[in-house]
Amino acid sequence: MATIKQIASEAGVSPATVSRVLNNDLSLSVSEETRSRIFSIAEQLQYKPARLKRMKQDQLISTIKVGLVMWSTLEDEHSDPYFGAIRRGIETRCEELGIGIDKVIRGVLKSEVTPLTELDGLIVVGSVDEQEVYRLYPHKDRVIFVNHDQTPDDCDSVQLNFGQAMKEVLRHLYELGHTEIGFIGGSSNPDQHREDGQHEDPRTRLFSELQQKRGFYNPELIYLADWSSNGGYEAMLRMLDDGHRPTACFVASDPMAVGALRALHERGLRVPEDMAVIGFDDIEVSAFLTPPLTTVRVHTELMGRTAVQLLLERVEGREITSHITINTKLIVRESSGTSR
Repeated sequence: MATIKQIASEAGVSPATVSRVLNNDLSLSVSEETRSRIFSIAEQLQYKPARLKRMKQDQLISTIKVGLVMWSTLEDEHSDPYFGAIRRGIETRCEELGIGIDKVIRGVLKSEVTPLTELDGLIVVGSVDEQEVYRLYPHKDRVIFVNHDQTPDDCDSVQLNFGQAMKEVLRHLYELGHTEIGFIGGSSNPDQHREDGQHEDPRTRLFSELQQKRGFYNPELIYLADWSSNGGYEAMLRMLDDGHRPTACFVASDPMAVGALRALHERGLRVPEDMAVIGFDDIEVSAFLTPPLTTVRVHTELMGRTAVQLLLERVEGREITSHITINTKLIVRESSGTSR
């Protein structure tokens, strides 16, 4: 692709002169012979102005048809805003670019029988079975996985840096003197989790691995429930009823942590004096709980926007697979307490 600099070199004038001539700047004092020479060279080199390239790009974007596959249901999003925030990031970025979301599928894909081959790309949010995705949409180079725990190497992906998050959480608790640390995590099927280990949430796996490295791992302190405040409430009650009362507990989502805090309050246990609690998400209510919740701040809307950008790059011709990791930040508040 020819550039203004190349045209200037051929015409024997400055790049600024070429730019002003090609943009029909009538205030420029230049001979007709020079002006004609510049236009002739630009035509020979097949120069396309940046604005023309932008127009063509905008026309391409406006015709893109995108499909969205959500692991979560609307009820899931109501009880835990994590996936809803990712979806909003996708929708907002598509709206800004003029990209249409032509198809939205929620839950299990097996009920879908019509192929999605008319779409220009597919964004998959959550741990959806990738084989079911490929059955409906075989173009792997146009599939973007977001927050998928087993992303295929030949597809683009956007992930949270769960490793960084879990290391910061446990480092914080270790520095406060905690070694007996409980875990309350989410699972779509809590009863089967320990038997098959399929689609295990990264927080569950990383918590276990890091605790094992420190020699503090206790499988009896790991409880799974559904991703909701009620799930966190019931999991904490089970932990206490089983006679397990660690000095601290990490809860894998803030809505679950809300339920866990309620269970502790009902049992007359003080937070953080009797048990420190840390959540994950940093939803708006976290700072207004009693006590305010220490939690991991995640940039979920950025994850959604990044997925749209990756898909756009693929449509425009990028061939190399890209895996983007979004960092998190530990927000320390009163629920984790001070040094023991």
